[in-house]
Amino acid sequence: MPLEQYLINDIKPLDYSAKVSDLKMMFNELTYSHIPITKEGIYMGCISETDAHCFEGKQAIEECSHSLEGFYVRDTSNWLDALEAFAQNSCNIMPVLNAQNQYLGYYELNDVIGIFNETPFFAEPGGVLIIETTTQDYSFSEISQIVESNDAKLLGAFISKMESDIIQITLKIGETGLNDVIQTFRRYSYNIISGHEDDTYVENLKERSEYLKKYLDV
Repeated sequence: MPLEQYLINDIKPLDYSAKVSDLKMMFNELTYSHIPITKEGIYMGCISETDAHCFEGKQAIEECSHSLEGFYVRDTSNWLDALEAFAQNSCNIMPVLNAQNQYLGYYELNDVIGIFNETPFFAEPGGVLIIETTTQDYSFSEISQIVESNDAKLLGAFISKMESDIIQITLKIGETGLNDVIQTFRRYSYNIISGHEDDTYVENLKERSEYLKKYLDV
């Protein structure tokens, strides 16, 4: 999905020779986590609001160059690359550079999240299923086959957690009952972490435990 239409130039980056007081003033007027810094049109990095308040206002930004964070995306980057860059750098503004490292503008986090929310993964009706397996047994082709073998449609999938040799995969499955898919994953020894639709296997276990409890209470 193209990002060009979301490129913003409302706020001009500060020059490398500007004062920290100018930087602090910008942060007081804006809600951005960082401000881009350029030198003769070339992107030098960003300074966070937290770091800006650590310096004296009369200092030049170039005297604080060790605090510059060099994150950015290219004008050819896709929305998923941009979303990853936002997450990795804990920011809500993302500088955009061309191949010559010239500053072109920036993306806002809310705009990129909005694109994500418009994808079928979120926009299409269906159920969300989180499964768990070992990294050794992980096979996306097998996961897809299990979903589609139950006449279900896989709308999206991503690795949502990875620790040691355990991996969790979040699936979005189209408008169909998740129960058959869940049972098949269990037969293939996947651990079901969460299934956001009726899971009769779990419901049956609850009913049996309640029955057993009533029996023991008699």
